[in-house]
Amino acid sequence: MNDVSGRAADVLLSDGTTVHLRPIRPDDADRIVALHSRFSERTRYLRYFSAYPRIPQRDLDRFVNVDHHDREAFVVEHAGELIAVGRYERLGHGSHQAEVAFVVEDAHQGRGIGSVLIEHLVAAASTEGITEFEADVLPVNQAMLRVFMAAGFHIERQFADGVVHLWFPIAATPDSMRVQRDREQRTEARSIGRLLNPRGVAVYGARSGGTGVGAVLLSHLKAAGFAGDLVPVHPSAAVVGGLPAVTSLSSTARAIDLAVVAVPAEAVPSVVADCAAAGVHGLVVVSAGFAEAGPAGAGAQAALLRAVRDQGMRLVGPNCLGVANTDPGVRLNATLAPLLPRAGRVGFFSQSAALGTALLAEADRRGLGLSTFVSAGNRADVSGNDALQYWREDPHTDAVLLYLETFGNPRKFARIARELARRKPVAAVASPVRPPALDAVTVGPDARGVAALFASSGVIRVDTVAELFDVGLLIADRPLPTGDRIAVVTNAAALGVLTVAKAPAAGLRIAEGYPRDLGPAVTEVDFVRAVHAALDDERVDAVVAAYAPALAEGDQLGVAELLRTSTADAPRPLAVVMPADPSFTVAPAYSDEDPPALPMFPAIEEAVRALGRVARYAAWRREPVGARPALPGVDTVLGTQIATRLAEAGAGDRGEADELLAAYGIAVVPSRWACGDRVLDVAAAVGLPVALKVATKPWRHRIDLGAVRLNLTTPQAVAEAYQELERLFGLGVEVVVQPMVAPGVACVVEVVDDPSFGPVVGFGLGGEAADLLGDRAWRPVPLTDRDAAALVRAPRAAPLLTGYRGADPVDLDALADLLLRVGRLVDEQPSLSSLTLNPVLARPSGLAVLHATAEFAPHQPRPDSGPRRL
Repeated sequence: MNDVSGRAADVLLSDGTTVHLRPIRPDDADRIVALHSRFSERTRYLRYFSAYPRIPQRDLDRFVNVDHHDREAFVVEHAGELIAVGRYERLGHGSHQAEVAFVVEDAHQGRGIGSVLIEHLVAAASTEGITEFEADVLPVNQAMLRVFMAAGFHIERQFADGVVHLWFPIAATPDSMRVQRDREQRTEARSIGRLLNPRGVAVYGARSGGTGVGAVLLSHLKAAGFAGDLVPVHPSAAVVGGLPAVTSLSSTARAIDLAVVAVPAEAVPSVVADCAAAGVHGLVVVSAGFAEAGPAGAGAQAALLRAVRDQGMRLVGPNCLGVANTDPGVRLNATLAPLLPRAGRVGFFSQSAALGTALLAEADRRGLGLSTFVSAGNRADVSGNDALQYWREDPHTDAVLLYLETFGNPRKFARIARELARRKPVAAVASPVRPPALDAVTVGPDARGVAALFASSGVIRVDTVAELFDVGLLIADRPLPTGDRIAVVTNAAALGVLTVAKAPAAGLRIAEGYPRDLGPAVTEVDFVRAVHAALDDERVDAVVAAYAPALAEGDQLGVAELLRTSTADAPRPLAVVMPADPSFTVAPAYSDEDPPALPMFPAIEEAVRALGRVARYAAWRREPVGARPALPGVDTVLGTQIATRLAEAGAGDRGEADELLAAYGIAVVPSRWACGDRVLDVAAAVGLPVALKVATKPWRHRIDLGAVRLNLTTPQAVAEAYQELERLFGLGVEVVVQPMVAPGVACVVEVVDDPSFGPVVGFGLGGEAADLLGDRAWRPVPLTDRDAAALVRAPRAAPLLTGYRGADPVDLDALADLLLRVGRLVDEQPSLSSLTLNPVLARPSGLAVLHATAEFAPHQPRPDSGPRRL
């Protein structure tokens, strides 16, 4: 019987609650009977086309015993009960068609369970050779008909004998993927929205004496002026923190959406049970003692997550700082930070609880206003991906800042961050250190995966927390630059000169007519007027105002305050540089009507670097979204057959992959392996002139070590070259014999299947120097035309492809086409775990792939593929 454990999944429903979906088991028989007994007469009739008041034993045995190949069934669990079941059954031995059906308990209909079941049934059937589903539906069952018709498949239907007969191919379509992604975004956003906009909050762990973490959390919620119901839960005290307390939340009828938990780790499970009985939507667990504490804690964390999700709830943490929402109608400060963050329009996610308080303090010092804040701690459940889904449509958020220590699902992060960044700017700092709590439960992408992730997502990547806030102030309340031209207005010539020097490295250029040096004697008012003139200059895309006070800091404060209050609605972004104590800043008061903070920097370098990053993001956003073009000469069916055969045979670097590459329109120069007396015969068969290359990996392609001999035009030249190779590398050394091709610039194309990210495609120039420096650029698959074009130009050595020092430019379009084909190959053939094309000779017209090495592995589900799951 098939191993179907991987088909189980936790999924979100349309109301943001969780359920568990898994293959049916024989021991589900009693619960199937109980589920059937809860169906209304109408539900039973619509599913079985008859009254069917009870399930006969023979039918029950068939329902719960499936082979997971020709017959599969999934059940949906919630709070220990089955609430839905869906199944498919193959229509005859070896058929590619199957009948599909599902039924949902009346109390849970309309929550999106049917659409989730279809997604998972389609995924399971696809792995078992089924290509088409069909279903019979009564015309009055409009709800089920809508589920099928809204799934995004190309559905055909026919009415006959009082039944609507549907059939459709189950291969993914652009519409079905769009529907699935849209549903994913809505459910995840709704789930987080209920955590950040709770009707009521319960606090567990607040001591009646006012000490401890729980009491601190309760006091912060009170001080912020939380607009909803605030309920302390205490086993004995009647009053906690000046508020009436309850002994258990389940004993009240209060509408509580969020529980904030600060009890010892061993007491958390009883809190979960109480919250579930009270209908709580989610928990913020500040308590430590979980995965960060070692293997035993990791086990306790896994059990906590299972308990929370089984009851339909979400979990923030454990070991987290908490969540906050500055909306005047909410005013939620469920964090360990003493003050509710300054109100603004920036969403902020921080994994680190330890660093979270410092991050909030720095945001306040620099005047950066936040809409919402989420600290995920150990990130057992809620992650940065969930927050991004929420902020995508949140009308109160215009920009997003991320402090990341790991990527829960990096491939999904790249996808949803790219979708969000097309609407709102996103800046992120990825910590180089992974805390033990995350190492215990996740595997992170390597450097190639991280590079591909940021390069493809549109996220503004920064290196430090200080740079995160530098960029954050520019994207929070200011317009994006429309180009790379910056104006410099200053009262110190040295600052203008320094800006001119630093701009090119940041991808910026000085606008015509600038820098403008007003001299040290300029008045505050005249300086501000000059800045406004630059902000209104059509030749300018952004402005740097660099002001060095002649006497004292008070002089700076006056200029800064004038600029802050007068430039909030400026048509172009403004960065203000005032060399002084780095802690000097001008922040607004806590008022919604007050103009926002001024983007201020203590040094020219910091301002220019931040502006450069924002300008590159703005340029990315102006570019059209890439497309996946049609590629002539691709035969996916043939490629799958070849890949399956190669996966069974194992890896190979002796031309085994050439046939697979040919199925995707990639021609590899023919190679023959030979040694000893066979070399001359093989060279003659290949056709002179030929090249000889030592076949052993350490020396392969190493022309600098004498392991490659080119343009051998006669048998004598071949014999002499081989004798020399034997002298250098040993008698009988094996060589690769290839026909000569036209010279070109040596390039390398690589594919690596990152275990947590999925396949990424790398491109770089050939040679030991490029390898030593790691000069590869990476993008995740699938590649678009714009991805491929950018990838070709991304390596630091890319100028060698475009006519460096008078050389002829190579055919960049041919290289981009090759990358698109490689990307499609690895995207469609999951058994291909790695691929290297080295060298690829790029020429002014076309290219030649000289050698391909491939490795295969058993097919594993790829991250962010298949049906929805948490």
